[in-house]
Amino acid sequence: MNNLLTTVTGGMPIPYTFRMDEVVTILLLGCFFLSAYVLSRSRNYLLQMGHDFLLHRERASIFSDTTGGDIRHLSLLVLQTCVMVGMYLFVCFGTIQPALLAGQSTWKLVGVYAAVCGGYLFAKWLLYLFLGWVFLDREKTRRWIEAYSTLIYYLGFALFLSVLFIVYFNPKLEIKIIIGAVLFLFLKILAFYKWLKLFCSNLYGSFFLILYFCAVEIIPCLMLYRGLVQLNDYWTINY
Repeated sequence: MNNLLTTVTGGMPIPYTFRMDEVVTILLLGCFFLSAYVLSRSRNYLLQMGHDFLLHRERASIFSDTTGGDIRHLSLLVLQTCVMVGMYLFVCFGTIQPALLAGQSTWKLVGVYAAVCGGYLFAKWLLYLFLGWVFLDREKTRRWIEAYSTLIYYLGFALFLSVLFIVYFNPKLEIKIIIGAVLFLFLKILAFYKWLKLFCSNLYGSFFLILYFCAVEIIPCLMLYRGLVQLNDYWTINY
């Protein structure tokens, strides 16, 4: 239960704040050390991935140059991204519905949100493989998977800084939502830019690409958000 904390002097209850939650502190510290560890081992490789993403370099596969250690480090970044998404949703939903914090533990809320994010990313990965197998050639599919993975890795770092600011400076709810919306839009703009580079060769094809992009990238996010809102309502009513 996260509804109240008690001061040492006088036993006067004070409202719950995210920066005083020990679980939030532990997760932020864990992600900080995780980021430092990955950057110390694979910093140059991550920079190369970002460089290749922006310049659309024609090469067979950047993953062909990876080592086993690089793969493990990149997997840790995916985990960090899921945890940071879970923490961001925890803070936003907790601000909108304070009763949610009173009825559920921080570990449970962040864990469920992070698990949902991980399942969503895995489902998207399978969807991209299937669509690539049906409509595209193997080379373009592989390049898009690499580009999509690069976005996920860098999103984890951006979310870490954003959640750190939100937790310890406690801005208004509107500011919290704007931060998430800006990150979301920037992510989708970069993804659409990569789609244009990989899959669109003329103006006629760009129209169908926009429809395809909305069906694969935007609509699933809206459905996921709606599902999380219903889950929160269920927790609030039944617990």
